[in-house]
Order: sequence, then structure tokens, then C-alpha cells
Amino acid sequence: MTIKTLMTTAALAVALPITAIADSAENKAFVLEALENTILAGDVEAVDKYFATDIIQHNEMFANGIEAQKGVVAFLSGNGDFSAEYIRVIADDDMVAVHARYEGFGPDPVIGFDVFRVENGKIAEHWDNLITEQPLNPSGRSQIDGATEITDLDRTAANKDFVEDFLTRVLINHEQVDFAQYINPANYAQHNPMVAVGIDGFGAFMAQMAEQGISMDYTEVHEVIGEGNFVLTLSEGTLGADATAFYDIFRVEDGLIVEHWDVIAPMPAADAPHNEAGKF
Repeated sequence: MTIKTLMTTAALAVALPITAIADSAENKAFVLEALENTILAGDVEAVDKYFATDIIQHNEMFANGIEAQKGVVAFLSGNGDFSAEYIRVIADDDMVAVHARYEGFGPDPVIGFDVFRVENGKIAEHWDNLITEQPLNPSGRSQIDGATEITDLDRTAANKDFVEDFLTRVLINHEQVDFAQYINPANYAQHNPMVAVGIDGFGAFMAQMAEQGISMDYTEVHEVIGEGNFVLTLSEGTLGADATAFYDIFRVEDGLIVEHWDVIAPMPAADAPHNEAGKF
């Protein structure tokens, strides 16, 4: 089992409360250590050190509680060739989000977002959204390539508000807005497998969807997690007639969105084997 982390973090000497920075950095390091020493090491015994006894699990494949978490580690360890490439890791107080590529979870590589909540020195809650790795998009971009450096830590709160406003106005309320108010018209890298880069690529995709009678509707943004120039949102809605979970990560630069990655997956069925906590 291997782990490869490509994310780098900017200097922390910015106009943010020192305690908030320290808590986020500490929780990020703790989550990465927990993943390294349990899931990637295949060490079931180490689970007690890192995970809360009553951990809440939002992946419908697994039950709540630490015994189920041990089962996850045992399952992945049994596969023998499980590996994770952590591309982006952002922390926002007690929330730590990982953008990753996994091999050995199934027959094909998987791209996903995993979100962990840390409480009292243990991982107390976990959410995720996963999809089989897709071919390059029309502009030759993958689901994980692109910028990784975290900057502008003093802009975290403003960037979170900006991204949530974009989702609310454009994808929940469907207001007629000038996309250039939110997306840099000269520099916008798109990593959705179906969408070309640039603001025109985004507009063309939305128009194509409309022509086919397929609507993409966000109904609620459940979480907004940010660290500097990166903002991850966890939302639900519909894609066509299907209930859908949308995990989007945006990179904001000079007050505009310049890069976007996502994982869009069906919502779990209400009668899924382990859906006690729900997707969100």
C-alpha cells in the first residue's frame, strides 16, 4: 500500500486567528496520519487510536461505529493492492477534505472526495463521493490534474461566501447572471469529464443539457469547506430525474473562479444496507 501527497501549503503568516490556523493544520496532519496508519497500512488494531467509538458514517456501504470502520480497513487490507494518491487536502477548523485517486478499491481506479470531522482528537464523522475514473475531458484535462498550492489564507471566509453565492444564484435559483461575475473569462480550467475549459465551455455544456431536456438542479448546499484559494461544497439536487450528490471544489483567484473539479454521483437508495446517517 502506498500514499502519494502532491498538495503543498503556503506560509501561515497571514491575517487569520493563529488558533484557527493551528487547529486546521493539526487536524489535517492528524487525518493524513490516521489514513496512513490504518487504511493504507492495513492495521486494524490502529483504528482505535484514530477513530471515535461512535463514528458516524455517511457512505451507505458501511455501518456506523468503530467495528464497521475496522471492517473497512480489513476489507481494503485483504485486497492487497490498495493505494491512494492524495492530490488536494484542505482543512477548515474541524473539517478535513481530501481529493484523491484510489486503486484497488474495485476493478477500476476511482476518483473521490472524502471529508472527515475531527472531534476530541478522533475522527468522528466521514462523508464521501466517489466515481470511476473517466477519460480526459474535451480539453484534455483529467479529473485530478491542475493547481494544488494553497494560497490566500486570509481570503478563506470571503472565498467561501463567494462560491456559495455562485451556487445559490446560478444552480439553485437559476438566476440569469453574467457568468463573468463569478468565472474568470480569460482563465478558467475545467476538470469535469464532460465539459471543455473556459467560460464558453461551461456555457456550451449548460446549453447542450437544456437542449436535451436535462436539467441540473442543486436544491441544497450542505457544507462549504474552505482553505485559502480552495473551496469544497457538498450539495444535493437532481441531474435529469435522478437524485444526485454534487461535490465541487473551486479554486478562486483575485475574486473569480479559475478552476473547478467535481465528483457527481447518484444519491444512495433509501433502502441501502447502511444508510442510517444519510448521504449528508
